[in-house]
Amino acid sequence: MARIIVITSGKGGVGKTTCTANIGMALAKRRRKVAVIDADFGLRNLDLLLGLENRVVYTAVEVLSGQCRLEQALVKDKRFNNLVLLPAAQNRTKDAVTPDQMRQLVNALARVYEYILIDCPAGIEMGFQNAIAAAKEALIVTTPEIAAVRDADRVIGLLEANNVKRIHLIVNRLKPAMVAANDMMSVEDVQEILAVPLIGVVPDDERVIVSTNKGEPLVLSETPSMAGTAFDNIIRRLEGEKVPFQALSVPDDNFFSRLRKMLSKKVI
Repeated sequence: MARIIVITSGKGGVGKTTCTANIGMALAKRRRKVAVIDADFGLRNLDLLLGLENRVVYTAVEVLSGQCRLEQALVKDKRFNNLVLLPAAQNRTKDAVTPDQMRQLVNALARVYEYILIDCPAGIEMGFQNAIAAAKEALIVTTPEIAAVRDADRVIGLLEANNVKRIHLIVNRLKPAMVAANDMMSVEDVQEILAVPLIGVVPDDERVIVSTNKGEPLVLSETPSMAGTAFDNIIRRLEGEKVPFQALSVPDDNFFSRLRKMLSKKVI
């Protein structure tokens, strides 16, 4: 049976689409059959992060209007043919699709693919209702900021009210130096507020921006990175493996460390 997972947050800008692209690609690397759905009608971005924007011909809206078959709208990844994207339409609003139509699309994909990942738009309006309509599981993405955590808490309540009971937490863009300086919430702080199981902690990494701009998810990089490893570990935990969380230490070359070293030198 296919696992249908919505990736959501409530607040925009916390990295849902980045997480969707990297988790989908990491699953494809493990030879799983994966379909990723961009449910953000009007603001399509998942195709860019996967580097598939030039391959989009049809979208979910054309499928539902009968202008093409579902298979025609699916964009095959150029690196793994077991990964496909169902893009959203950029020229339509979020109410162009109903929850029943989203269930129809997802159920059709579930006959073929092992994982269906749904990239949820920000907010809790119609786009959110569409994205969660067919979901059986959810990954809540939040950054360690009070506004993002509060929105995530609201979304968890809405998911539970819509019978999405299997919910896991991803804390994204964690900055260990700021946590150590008490300038950022810790993972434990976020967990205490949200009270859902933790499945991943992704450290802040400039290479995520580079990979996004290139359309190459970080999990494909040949150069190891803590963020890339974090995404790999998320899908290992998703598949039931017991994987310890990475130790995210404060880098020695941060500003305060350098300042302390300067002050500790004897002045001649």
